[in-house]
Amino acid sequence: MKLVIFLGAVLLAGCGTAPPAPQTVYVPVHTPCVKNEPVAPVYKFDKLPLDAPAGAKVLALARDWLAGRKYEGELEAALAGCVQDTPQ
Repeated sequence: MKLVIFLGAVLLAGCGTAPPAPQTVYVPVHTPCVKNEPVAPVYKFDKLPLDAPAGAKVLALARDWLAGRKYEGELEAALAGCVQDTPQ
């Protein structure tokens, strides 16, 4: 009987203390923000001779516009990967 009372007291004493509260620890870890650089397109405008007519230059710029916009989007996406949310 004394053993049962002793074990009960020991078990109840264990319930009297609360476990420690979990804590968040921020550890800085170096990671590269950009794994692969986007490849710059080869623009047709750059291949034109200096004495090319104005119409040819305008057409080359118009054709290069989509490639430039795509490259710009890839650069923005790569840059967005570098932005980190810092804990406050």
